[in-house]
Amino acid sequence: MNKNDIRLRMRARKSLLDDDERQKAARNVFDRLEQLAAFLMSDRILMYNSLPDELSTREFLTKWSGKKHFFLPRVNGIDLEILPYDRTRLRSGAFRIEEPEGDDLADASEMEMVVVPAVAYDRNCNRVGRGKGYYDRLLSRTRALKVGVAYDFQLIDEMEADPFDVPVDIVITESAIIYRRR
Repeated sequence: MNKNDIRLRMRARKSLLDDDERQKAARNVFDRLEQLAAFLMSDRILMYNSLPDELSTREFLTKWSGKKHFFLPRVNGIDLEILPYDRTRLRSGAFRIEEPEGDDLADASEMEMVVVPAVAYDRNCNRVGRGKGYYDRLLSRTRALKVGVAYDFQLIDEMEADPFDVPVDIVITESAIIYRRR
């Protein structure tokens, strides 16, 4: 299955979820993330501000924002900038995603963990994104632990990876944690 087929299949499957299923899945995934020693030891964490079809990060960001230093991406041309998370400084940006305002940019190299959304992951921790390459460019600039989060059905056995694709180190779903084989 090629990346476009995967995107179509996942979009169709996500459209079948009701609000209770979405909330329960997000809680399960982020509960698993909270239990990772790497999360507990990380202080500077790049999160994502969820789109309606992604695992919601709102509850998680609220719960941990006083205890961790969270950052969010902001689209700038073909790249993602990184800014501190502050609920009061968000505005609708590219693709109607709430993005942080300001000019207090952080560097990807300063992050200890990056939590990454995707359309799908495979068991080798490869990812299919939305097709613009934003996260591949960002992930190539950091040595941080890369953690992918997804619904169970977004985990597929195997996918083709392009040379520019950057895999994550760990994939967390509602019922599994997968570590990348090196």
